Amino acid sequence: MNMRDNSFSEDFRMQLDLLMRVRRDVRRFRSDPVDEAVLTRCLDTIQLAPSVGLSEPWRVIRVESDSARAAALENFETANATALAGFSEAKAERYAKLKLSGMREAPVQLAIYCDDSTTKGHKLGAGTMPEMRRYSVVTAVTLFWLALRAEGLGLGWVSILDPQQLNRDLDVPADWQLIGYFCVGHPERISKTPELEQLGWETRRNALPIETR
Repeated sequence: MNMRDNSFSEDFRMQLDLLMRVRRDVRRFRSDPVDEAVLTRCLDTIQLAPSVGLSEPWRVIRVESDSARAAALENFETANATALAGFSEAKAERYAKLKLSGMREAPVQLAIYCDDSTTKGHKLGAGTMPEMRRYSVVTAVTLFWLALRAEGLGLGWVSILDPQQLNRDLDVPADWQLIGYFCVGHPERISKTPELEQLGWETRRNALPIETR
């Protein structure tokens, strides 16, 4: 790092760009266990994330018991079946072929929440936009995600589920709002191209649309 202008080297910037390109939402995991020291190191990056008012509203639950994992998987499968039923015939056929969670294979599974009732931060920045606390948690997840990829691990974000049912199954406080259910492990493979694009579900924009007012 150049201390004079606070910039990083071109090599670092190229590596950072590559890291972001291969971050990918992973749904296909190997069954190899995750080294606990590596996982802890990645989880610690959550504490580096910015948070509105320094509220640090993230709450992490590690889902390990057979009963909790079975309940989460059943939740996903029920929600996924409902989603499938909502598509037309052609789209439903394509949807049915998508692998949308790695919950059966991923050795590490986490439920990450936002504590909307936290008094930390004294509501600074969240008085007019209380959702900023949840955005803060999403930012923390992003740092965690990148750290995992840098360690050779992958993360899959499962959003096809009933959050209220998951809250009951995990017995979380009423003021906690689910941000996501996450699968962590060694990916079968890594690509710069999103799997949904590879399978023809959707295409990415070539450029960022920006409007001027």
